[in-house]
Amino acid sequence: MYTENVKIVELNAENWYDCCELEVSTEQKEYIEPNAISIAQSKFEHTLKPYAIYFEEKVAGFLMYNSIPEELDGYWVYRIMVDKEFQCKGIGKEATKLMITEMAKLPNLKKIVVGYHPENLRAHNLYSSLGFIDNGDRFGKEMAVIKYINE
Repeated sequence: MYTENVKIVELNAENWYDCCELEVSTEQKEYIEPNAISIAQSKFEHTLKPYAIYFEEKVAGFLMYNSIPEELDGYWVYRIMVDKEFQCKGIGKEATKLMITEMAKLPNLKKIVVGYHPENLRAHNLYSSLGFIDNGDRFGKEMAVIKYINE
């Protein structure tokens, strides 16, 4: 695991294009939209907060969350992805921890919610290892898991 070299940086003029070029593995493509779609979405939905994930000063992934509560009275994570070349090194887990720390600064945060396809075992393992709980909430083809934040 290479966790000490992971950081998240708000999307900016220097890193947005690198995020657009990132790709997940072939078997993961059916589970996630391209980063360019998420970046465009953030330009029209101003409550979305996009970040580049860095590993050793190189853009290795992308994440985005909403800064206002939505369904299930929670703050939603919209995207977390790590490029196929950087997967299986603990980068996604460390970036998710950093994102949770950032989200904890949001007003009245009690729940962080993320949706993913039930067949996406990597996502399932990541979120369950970080304390997200499946209460049976479903939105279309996705399941939603919740991390409760202590007050």
